[in-house]
Amino acid sequence: MHNTFEWQVRVYYEDTDAAGVVFYANYLRYMERARTEWLRSLGFEHQSLLSEHGILFAVKKLAIDYIKPAKLDDLLTVSSDYSSRRGASIQFEQKITNQQQELISQAEVKVACLYADTLKPAAVPEALLMEFMHDR
Repeated sequence: MHNTFEWQVRVYYEDTDAAGVVFYANYLRYMERARTEWLRSLGFEHQSLLSEHGILFAVKKLAIDYIKPAKLDDLLTVSSDYSSRRGASIQFEQKITNQQQELISQAEVKVACLYADTLKPAAVPEALLMEFMHDR
């Protein structure tokens, strides 16, 4: 079993619509930030991946379910789990829950690894894959 990375975010006024409900695109931002913080916690910041490996990541495919609205001032937990790897891509399972542990949203996110200079598919660094699969 893989370790699940968790990252918390507070819903601010700027994240919501006129009704105080989180705007749908912001769930994607929260998930992106959680994946970025997971990389950072493993010692792989985006800038170092670019400078040392010449690679970057781009979302290739996303399937998201919006289950319950998040609201102004909610403290959300975004969980991220490595699901699989295929070629130059990594699949993640991500969930957002509120402070009552109610499921707010869930998504399957496929991220492509690309050479920064050509935007062509690149192999995901083995060291990174090992960290994702490792039970910390």
